[in-house]
Amino acid sequence: MFFTLQNTDRATHARAGVIHTGHGDILTPIFMPVGTVGTVKGIHFRDLREDIHAQIILGNTYHLYLRPGTEILHRAGGLHKFENWGRPILTDSGGYQVFSLTSLRKMTEEGVHFSSHIDGRKLFFTPENVMDIEREIGADIVMAFDECTPGTADYRYAKESMERTHRWLDRCIARFDSTGDIYGYKQHLFPIVQGCVYPDLRREAAKRLSDLDRDGYAIGGLAVGEPEEKMYEMIEVVNDILPQSKPRYLMGVGTPWNILNAIELGVDMFDCVMPTRNGRNGMIFTWQGVMNMRNKKWEDDFTELDPTGTSFVDHEYSRAYVRHLIHSQEMLGLEILSEHNLAFYLQLVGTAREHILAGDFKQWKDSVMPLLMKRM
Repeated sequence: MFFTLQNTDRATHARAGVIHTGHGDILTPIFMPVGTVGTVKGIHFRDLREDIHAQIILGNTYHLYLRPGTEILHRAGGLHKFENWGRPILTDSGGYQVFSLTSLRKMTEEGVHFSSHIDGRKLFFTPENVMDIEREIGADIVMAFDECTPGTADYRYAKESMERTHRWLDRCIARFDSTGDIYGYKQHLFPIVQGCVYPDLRREAAKRLSDLDRDGYAIGGLAVGEPEEKMYEMIEVVNDILPQSKPRYLMGVGTPWNILNAIELGVDMFDCVMPTRNGRNGMIFTWQGVMNMRNKKWEDDFTELDPTGTSFVDHEYSRAYVRHLIHSQEMLGLEILSEHNLAFYLQLVGTAREHILAGDFKQWKDSVMPLLMKRM
């Protein structure tokens, strides 16, 4: 069994469970730090394990294919050994990155022609070779190759895009199921539900993918320009159809309040670059609200960075010192804020899990949401 559902909150659809992989169990709901090119920016793997308590991290197929390349990864024994990370890894398919290269790519039914953003090399991604690449990278959970439709797409384009994604999915599954696990542990393929902001398309996609009976399902194409309320509506539509016995992964989302709202709607897995990206820009998330560490108000504030935080950096450094580092453009300041944010996100989903198991998630969520969204 890949997923064990342990409890569902009495008042919501929030779920607590366990995902079982060849590199260990993952307690859900879970946030996954983004390690695009084999590293979570500015964070030592030791800190990911011991201080942030990350249970699973991401890798990006597009970037890892360009550098260091699958030959190097294969010779290393896969991405786990290459980066010395013994816990689970998930890889996206590279679809989002390829389709974001608007001026550098050309899409056909067979696949996508594109130019490397690094050196301009002409490359070609198909559902088949993306499955081969993800096999060689060796992630425990791999994503199907899809087209990420813009949130502002019209109905006709969204429908054509969804149908193309489904045809590509059939090819992904055929290739994935006809090839074996390379490194001695099982890999799991997740299809991706698309359909933009159109409920009938999302229902059609969710039903079609559910019938395939894969190990888990991703919800893609959200937080890409559509209103936040529409994102929640689409999550609810999709989760009403996806099987209860399989994990649901909301791709690329988002703020702490986005995550709690999505947990309430039945999402189990999350990833986003926001904790590290915002940290590198001087912003941190706390249980008391959002802090911009560039603000002058912290200049002579010698209290701990975050007295309620769980990371050692929260209690090791003062707000005044961290602000000084940010204004001095010292790398340590960016590392401290990135580490804090990741630790906070893991604490957030871990606390949510505790309340789901206790059966009082709704009351707890409603009490913390106003604080989380406050600007300090």
